[in-house]
Amino acid sequence: MAEAARLPRSMQVLERGWVSANNIVFTGGAAAVVDTGYARHAEQTVALVRRVLGDQPLGRIVNTHCHSDHIGGNAALARAWPGARITIPAGEAAVVLAWDDAALHLGPMGQECERFAFDDTMRAGDSLPLGGLDWQVIASPGHDMESLMLWCAAEGILISADALWGQGFGVLFPALPPAGDHALAVAAQRATLATIRDLAPRLVIPGHGAPFTDVGAALARAEAQLARLEANPAGLLRHAAKVSLAFLLMLEGRIAIATLGARLAGMALVADINRALFRLDDAALADLLAGELVRSGVARRDGGWLVYVTP
Repeated sequence: MAEAARLPRSMQVLERGWVSANNIVFTGGAAAVVDTGYARHAEQTVALVRRVLGDQPLGRIVNTHCHSDHIGGNAALARAWPGARITIPAGEAAVVLAWDDAALHLGPMGQECERFAFDDTMRAGDSLPLGGLDWQVIASPGHDMESLMLWCAAEGILISADALWGQGFGVLFPALPPAGDHALAVAAQRATLATIRDLAPRLVIPGHGAPFTDVGAALARAEAQLARLEANPAGLLRHAAKVSLAFLLMLEGRIAIATLGARLAGMALVADINRALFRLDDAALADLLAGELVRSGVARRDGGWLVYVTP
């Protein structure tokens, strides 16, 4: 690892492929993991964390936000280490307690997550001891209005979750129908990017993709993406519909094209976007979104199948 990208000895990043978020494992003091991947990869998450910890018990599970690709391993990890305490953002407590399928974006996006119970909450301004270091909890609304980042000033490291990736940021869910507010979501994401710029981290650990040190370039790409989304609300909705299909395709590997229209119609988020933007019948919507994934290189058609193209 290059000097600028060095990590403390007590910290290890498990870079996961889609659809699981990265896991950050801390071994100094009470062992902890930040974010736990998608439910279908839960046993792999347990095995990976166990490989890092060895005989050390896992003491804490921390979630930056409560989307399925960040919380899907919580229940499995809690079974493997019954003493581990689960900490989630305070703003997500009510929806997790109620296990609100819509608010957690599960059924509406055709996703799944094993229900879990949490022990603690965190909010902006709190400090968490992880890996023998103090991590400040920082609000990062935009992708999710309750999302939180973790900042270690002593090391100049930011755990950004989906607020900033090397090539952009996550879908702005608060802008999506049926009750989305485009201006609010864009303003929130802009404020989060400004917060990151002010922190000036030397190293960012994103929710997806490799950690990176060229933070200025990543911020410039994210700000350009945000400007495009601000100028084109329809484009934001179109992108969200494509991402929803791409996530499903990555999970399954391939989907029969004949069933694709019905599958998309059964995803409430995609159906809401269709009503707000495309106004197409099921088959036409499936053809449109599949075509866009093929053109972008995410998928290919193979006979009667739409097939995910592994990067």
